[in-house]
Amino acid sequence: MLANMTISLIMHKRITTTLAKAKALKKYAEPLITRCKDDSTHSRRVVFSYLQNKEALKELFGPVAAKVGDRPGGYTRIIKLGFRKGDGAPICFIELVDFDENMAKTATKKKATRRSRRSGKAEAAAAEATAETVEATETPAAEPAQAEAAAEAPAKEEAPQG
Repeated sequence: MLANMTISLIMHKRITTTLAKAKALKKYAEPLITRCKDDSTHSRRVVFSYLQNKEALKELFGPVAAKVGDRPGGYTRIIKLGFRKGDGAPICFIELVDFDENMAKTATKKKATRRSRRSGKAEAAAAEATAETVEATETPAAEPAQAEAAAEAPAKEEAPQG
């Protein structure tokens, strides 16, 4: 079981399993990954005796060895996901550390947001200011039209009376 899980981990770079299996897999897979740093015939034969899969061996001694070459240990990471619905067993991801692009990115500084009444008032004031500027730009165009309509209305009213 551990050999098959190790093959899946090497080929897919991340697998989902129970927490107990992931911890056992970590103890089984990490010495094999350490062995792949030294690409010799002896190392390949030792790892092949554990895995019995040529494709996994090529992947392990190729891209995986290139990425973990300078790392002194700790090649896998376990991330807990929660509990399985059927029996309540704890479920987790186990993944190769160097192959997770999301975690490998440098941490960017997030904007510190404060929630207070003052910031809400400032946003409301800014919204009101933009609304006033919109009204100010619309009112001069509306005033001549209103003035013309007001000038015509009294003229029409005076004509029938006189």
